[in-house]
Amino acid sequence: MPKSHPPYPAEYRRRMIELVRAGRSVNELAREFEPSANAIRYWLKQAALDEGLRSDGLTTSEREELNRLRRENRVLREEREILSKAAAWFAQETGATPSRRSHS
Repeated sequence: MPKSHPPYPAEYRRRMIELVRAGRSVNELAREFEPSANAIRYWLKQAALDEGLRSDGLTTSEREELNRLRRENRVLREEREILSKAAAWFAQETGATPSRRSHS
């Protein structure tokens, strides 16, 4: 399995995008510099999404919000599961069963 590379700095990615937009080939830049051609193409697509030039994906801010919401959702599910288990344990310890009153 290949070793993962730490993320390239934003300024480096921005310069690569500028070079491609100035007419340099993605494959030429990939040979000359370290990132793969696919990485450079991804940076180009993401920059176009962020600038509103494309609409076939998520912008960086939308992607960050989605990741934040997914993390928050995971934490809330875990907390709900813990509370459910605690309530069941306390009900068993006290010999009480939770009432299932309807609020109609």
